Amino acid sequence: MNLPLFSAMFSIAFTVIIGVLMVIAFVTGFDKAMHIIAAIVVGAVIALPVALTVTKKISRLTGGPNKAP
Repeated sequence: MNLPLFSAMFSIAFTVIIGVLMVIAFVTGFDKAMHIIAAIVVGAVIALPVALTVTKKISRLTGGPNKAP
């Protein structure tokens, strides 16, 4: 697995997912610290498989990390 690519994909996915979850939480009235922390944890759990899947698909398209430049 391409760890630098995974790190970038996780950062992007994590930011987007917790952003969406926080907007949903604030709009629905869940604005306590416990709810915000829960949104962050849930965002991290959701972002892991998303980043892994995207990394695998991109690596497959580009020929993997062992491909000669």
